[in-house]
Amino acid sequence: MSGCVIRSIDAIDARFELPAGAGSDAVHTNPVYAMALTHLATDSETTGVGLALTLGSGNALVCEAIRMLAQPLAGKPIDEIMAQFGSVARGMANDPALRWLGPHKGVVHLALASITNACWDLWAKSRGVPLWKLLLDLDPEALVAALDLSYLEDVLTPAEAVAMLRNESATRAERETILRTGYPGYDTSVGWMAYDEAKVRALTLQAMDRGFKAFKLKVGSDKEERDLRRAAMLRELTGDAGILMFDANQRWNAPDAMRMCRALAAFRPLWIEEPTHPDDIHAHVELARAIAPVRIAAGEHVPNRVVFKNFLLYGGVHYVQADCTRLAGVSEFLAVSLLARKLGLPVVPHVGDMGQIHQHLVLFNHIALRHEAVFLEHIPHLRKHFVHPAEVSEGVYRTPQQPGASCDMRET
Repeated sequence: MSGCVIRSIDAIDARFELPAGAGSDAVHTNPVYAMALTHLATDSETTGVGLALTLGSGNALVCEAIRMLAQPLAGKPIDEIMAQFGSVARGMANDPALRWLGPHKGVVHLALASITNACWDLWAKSRGVPLWKLLLDLDPEALVAALDLSYLEDVLTPAEAVAMLRNESATRAERETILRTGYPGYDTSVGWMAYDEAKVRALTLQAMDRGFKAFKLKVGSDKEERDLRRAAMLRELTGDAGILMFDANQRWNAPDAMRMCRALAAFRPLWIEEPTHPDDIHAHVELARAIAPVRIAAGEHVPNRVVFKNFLLYGGVHYVQADCTRLAGVSEFLAVSLLARKLGLPVVPHVGDMGQIHQHLVLFNHIALRHEAVFLEHIPHLRKHFVHPAEVSEGVYRTPQQPGASCDMRET
């Protein structure tokens, strides 16, 4: 669909009530899953749709920021926009008035995520391919031109990024088998904070029957013995072969995190996630040293590539949970993926979009960058609201085939 021109831009505030207890953690006790949706309309029926996740009333703020930031895209062909999207994205991020509200974090950055994701969705639809295939079909120079690598140049230059992609191209075929076998998933929805132990047990058994082998449990209870009791139950239930992760959602200060991480290490988790404030890189570094071989995972609230650079360089994170609905969309996610690959760390996204976009991005990471296919988080609560929901069977994400980034939602 050559010449696909953006004619109008809209932002839609979509909110979805969850079943009782679903989505709850130690900090977010009664969440409403909300999507700040960007719609890029064209002369045809093709619409670019991008999303960013929020938890309720703040969604309106993000939608208003989308309307303000996206206007320069109107009247332009999507091919022209994406040919130098790194510069386009940098221009939006550095809006001389709105940049003051960040910079590069918070409401404005969430809006940029939604806008950027809509641009990639429209570009893939205009070419009639899923996002993962669009990404894999781009030559390295074109892909890197779509990324903003500013403030990373001391660690990763555009030329290095191009070279990394070229160096891995010769062995791509070895990794393309994952398109047939699917990308492994893990289940977060068994272990929400508000679920009692009986429900956690029942849901875990059901997930095991559906082929899942890895599970996440929310921790950070007011009564610490509850965390330890639930962790012990889950380890017993899954046996030595089960893979467990514990997620504190930033609940603990640094001393409490040190004590609780050491206590939870007895249950042999693969990682402990967001153990303390997401801006406290020093505390993460100290924790990582103290609780080894248990690993630290973080990224759900790491706002941009520059903060990720510091986490990675100083050893504050082992599993990089980049999220293209928290970072400034697909482009910044890929910048972080390149950075993590250079520094030898795996990317295991936080799926604030219920896995819809990230199922495309992890396929690209594995095939094009030789990132390890660890697994991708699975949360099914919004499945019925997507036109093309992620298909997960036997604990594995099946490769999406529809054009675009899988962001279209039914109600909108």
